[in-house]
Amino acid sequence: MNNTTTLPRLAAVIAVSLLALTGCAAESAPADSATVPAGGTITIEDAWVKSADDGMSAAFGTIVNSGDADVTVVSVASDASNMLELHETVENESGEMVMREIEGGFVIPAGSDLALEPGANHIMLMDLSAPLQAGEEATFTLTFSDDSTYEFTAPVKDYSGANENYEEGDEHEGMDH
Repeated sequence: MNNTTTLPRLAAVIAVSLLALTGCAAESAPADSATVPAGGTITIEDAWVKSADDGMSAAFGTIVNSGDADVTVVSVASDASNMLELHETVENESGEMVMREIEGGFVIPAGSDLALEPGANHIMLMDLSAPLQAGEEATFTLTFSDDSTYEFTAPVKDYSGANENYEEGDEHEGMDH
């Protein structure tokens, strides 16, 4: 056997093998989460909206982040209301639980979720566009800190709770929701 023809053939076989392996590795590598918009890693489970004839209402559910990076919801929009806010419920100086707009938005940790519940974090609908009747649906669009969005639809349900108070001095104080 001639070594002068065997070495180039062996080198060619190794090069082709390495190239094939590199191609396979590139195809099977997961997408870098930094390139996936926040709206592409978010889903919502068990979403619902409190029925109301006028004034105010709230939306609830669980926002799930399946991505590898924290996601921040900075705003929400819906045709159901002319004014929406992301709210938290906190204890004030008097020890009362009060609602207020959350500064900086909702942060959903990577691979985790955030519960939106009566008496806790929620989406506040103020100045309803029309009555929200049980059995109807409302559509919402969440906007994230990277300007991506996620749209979801939630059923409207009768619910007698979620009657928290606003932080004193809040422009919505005294409004029934």
